[in-house]
Amino acid sequence: MSVGVGQQAIMTLCSHLFFITVTWWALQGFQLEKLMKPKKVVQGRLFMILLTVAIGSAVSNFFLDYLFWSQRIPSLFY
Repeated sequence: MSVGVGQQAIMTLCSHLFFITVTWWALQGFQLEKLMKPKKVVQGRLFMILLTVAIGSAVSNFFLDYLFWSQRIPSLFY
């Protein structure tokens, strides 16, 4: 295994964890409890976790793709 691949894996894991944490924090500002049915707390919490992972992963992938492609711009000029 190449050192670059290991570094990229660590950067990807850290990015995903960071953006999932930021998304969780941001979603705490919404009162999603009001949208939940009474006595369905477990389903509501699971939905919140899944929504957090989905949004956080999507934002992280966007960030990593942007970083990846911006590093390849110099190859356009030679």
